[in-house]
Amino acid sequence: MVSFSRHFISISRRTLLIAFIIVFLVSFTYFQKFKESKIAKKVLPNVNDGPITPLEDNKTFIISAYYDGRESKRVRVIAILHDEDVKDLYCWFYCKNFDYFIPVKARIDVHSLRFNFHYGPADVICTEPLKCTSRYISVHWSNTNDRKSIPIFEIKNRVPLSFLVNFTVCISTMFGNSEQVLPVIQAIEMYRLLGAQKVVIYKNNCSKTMGKVFDYYLTEGLVEIIPWPIDKYLRTSDVWHQDMNLANQIGYYGQLVTLNDCMYRNMYKSRYVTFNDLDEIILPRMHKDWNEMMEALEKQYPNKAVFLIENHYYPINVTDSTFQGAFPKNVPGTNILQHIHYEPEQPNVWNNHKMIVNPREVIQTSVHHVLKAYKGNVDVPNDVAGLHHTRLPKQPNLPVTSLIRDTTIWKYNVSLINNVNKVLKQCNFI
Repeated sequence: MVSFSRHFISISRRTLLIAFIIVFLVSFTYFQKFKESKIAKKVLPNVNDGPITPLEDNKTFIISAYYDGRESKRVRVIAILHDEDVKDLYCWFYCKNFDYFIPVKARIDVHSLRFNFHYGPADVICTEPLKCTSRYISVHWSNTNDRKSIPIFEIKNRVPLSFLVNFTVCISTMFGNSEQVLPVIQAIEMYRLLGAQKVVIYKNNCSKTMGKVFDYYLTEGLVEIIPWPIDKYLRTSDVWHQDMNLANQIGYYGQLVTLNDCMYRNMYKSRYVTFNDLDEIILPRMHKDWNEMMEALEKQYPNKAVFLIENHYYPINVTDSTFQGAFPKNVPGTNILQHIHYEPEQPNVWNNHKMIVNPREVIQTSVHHVLKAYKGNVDVPNDVAGLHHTRLPKQPNLPVTSLIRDTTIWKYNVSLINNVNKVLKQCNFI
């Protein structure tokens, strides 16, 4: 009987001990979550997720912060700066759930190509402090201040992901109020046929008609729209050089900034990034799509990361009648399948290029070439690929007989016509 009692007491003690441990673990977990939630409620509402954030001086505009561990543990903040007025900046790294912050003097790397505009892209680069793996950062011109009034940004790309897509198309800036939906739908569908799985558009403005198109592609998951209200902060220009309009502060609605932001935004999501406008399509001539073309180019040029595609101007006023009735006449815009003639190059005139890049090997980019990269660039031969650029003629006095006929785009005519008409129907344009 005594032995049984002792055995019962021993079991009871063991049960109580286990129960105590369980209660302690549950209580500790709850306390930690409660503590974290209090910190999150206190600080996270101040975390800024807007596309453009002005600092108090109105000379510095923060776009996004990205972890960049390719050379060392550092954070690269994509920003717009005044080239003369902004000299010193600090990164504030928040440590241990915002218990304290460490200010680090930034290195400001103003992009070398700004087309004479005082405002343009710059990288604000800060080395991450030891023993402080921060998820958030602020940028300020002081190393001591009341942090409650300073915007806080999440550090993106902290954990590189496996590729979600092979190709992302970065459309620099969309502005104006165009109703020309047909060429936009055709361009997006061509990108899809060629291998793009994501099209990123920095949208300043668009018409309601164009908005319907973007709404459709948003539901499809193909298009990502980044709001880009740059004209709320700076006098913007729709011309490429400041000398063409001295009153403006930044060129082409800040397209240089958006291209760099798009590249870093998709650096670890996409195997390749292409930089295009919506009236431009990189057309493979020897291969069926971008995947096949890039596989061949990577084998041929293993030490290159930037693939420059030669630009060809297809005058919008010169049309071929072969696919004239492919799309309903009431849909606004020109039919890209009817533009199969491009202008020859002008002697002693530099011809622009557009690019397909490996973003993990690029540091800074401009519109037509990269500014800094870890690997070199290559001019893709014209018989491999060319840029189909439909626009007003560059050489308006050139006779039609001098144009070069190129039916490469007709390789895709059946799929393109079917896909575009499907979108037109889904958007209630037909």
